[in-house]
Amino acid sequence: MKPQKPHDKSGLLRTAASLSGIAIQMGATIYLGNLLGEWLDVKFKKTYLEDTITLLAVFLSIYLVIKKVMALNK
Repeated sequence: MKPQKPHDKSGLLRTAASLSGIAIQMGATIYLGNLLGEWLDVKFKKTYLEDTITLLAVFLSIYLVIKKVMALNK
């Protein structure tokens, strides 16, 4: 019977920290997109820019999450 190697928990901790950073980045991207859209609505006296920019920020944040997760899996 072979002796088992001790588990390397530093890799697991690094992955968990990276995933936490992804969640924070996603929330910040959507929030800042919402603020930008709200500001543009007021500046140009429109009613659709906030929704549009926020939706674009959601798509951008999902793209960034997928890109980061794919990089973690390599």
